[in-house]
Amino acid sequence: MTRLIQFLSTTIIFITIYSCSNNSAPLPTDTTPLLFTDTPPIIDGLATDACWNDIDWQPMDQKWIGPDYTPEDFTGKFKLRWSPDFIYIIAEIRDDQLIDIYPDGLNRYWDDDCVEIFIDEDRSKGNHLKSYNAFAYHIGLDYQVADYGIDEMPHYYNDHVETVRTQNGDIYTWEMKMKVFDDTFVYNQQNTPVKLEAGKEIGFAIAYCDNDTTDSRENFIGSIFIPGEDKNQGYKDAGVFGSYTLVK
Repeated sequence: MTRLIQFLSTTIIFITIYSCSNNSAPLPTDTTPLLFTDTPPIIDGLATDACWNDIDWQPMDQKWIGPDYTPEDFTGKFKLRWSPDFIYIIAEIRDDQLIDIYPDGLNRYWDDDCVEIFIDEDRSKGNHLKSYNAFAYHIGLDYQVADYGIDEMPHYYNDHVETVRTQNGDIYTWEMKMKVFDDTFVYNQQNTPVKLEAGKEIGFAIAYCDNDTTDSRENFIGSIFIPGEDKNQGYKDAGVFGSYTLVK
């Protein structure tokens, strides 16, 4: 009887471990599934690709900076997919006025209208203001991709994100594909993006810098709730990013 009980106990433990390690096991409740696609979208600023049709929009509705705004001034939503080489992003933004005050894309780029993508390759969280532990890509109206480097100076990372934007009245569709780099990235050298695979957890958020009439950003609206009074934390703290797990 004792041996039978030991056998049954061992069997139960094995089944439990197998179930938890199997890819079909339920994801943790604090992460969002990011679905694979074997038919990547054509980056043309149109939400007509098959991979966009079978997933729901996610909201960009968290006010990080600025006063209350109306739906006519701004509304935003986005979708995500992945393949081994890229994360694909489509964002639909209603903005009643696009503005580009600073033509130098490395000068106060956050004060012009732009999409900002936050990515932490291994969901390690932590400070990334002076490291490549994570990135905060600002994609300008001219598609320039800017972020600070470890030298505390802004640089272009144009080969990291490819973008096309289309317009229908005051609704703009931003379609992007993004390479993902880990914390071994070295600026101005040859770097190899990571290969993405199912089960990988990443940190991710997306936001929009909205300016209408002034020389500085009027609103900053993101996809993630950030507690506390100072919600402008993503540019330096990857811990506020959302958790996404790649699912195939």
